[in-house]
Amino acid sequence: MLEKSFGLLFFMRKTKNYKAGPLPIYLKITIDGSATELSSKRKCEPSQWSGKSGRAIGNKESVKELNHYLDSLEQKVFQAKRKLIDTDKEITVEAIKSVLTGTDEKKVMILEVFRNHNQQMKALWRF
Repeated sequence: MLEKSFGLLFFMRKTKNYKAGPLPIYLKITIDGSATELSSKRKCEPSQWSGKSGRAIGNKESVKELNHYLDSLEQKVFQAKRKLIDTDKEITVEAIKSVLTGTDEKKVMILEVFRNHNQQMKALWRF
């Protein structure tokens, strides 16, 4: 099932005791009125930030690099959405967040692999 609405927004958040300096940049994903936020793990000076475009302003190499990183992060969100569509899973903010953070696939520990192998071998010997 496709979503009715989908939105992406990069924004800066000030902490309570903020005085000066760069602020962290967050990504807000909204689907059908439900939202989640992720840290971009990048910071920017508030004077160099455009809230309207959700990008840094300027011609410096560091600004271009930050904007390129935000563009690639935006593309990863769309790739995660595409992955959910391709696997016929419901598109929710939690599902996209889990794909982005890598928690969507169950990790298999080596001991679990050996236990499964040993159980399969025991089953073969019974015949």
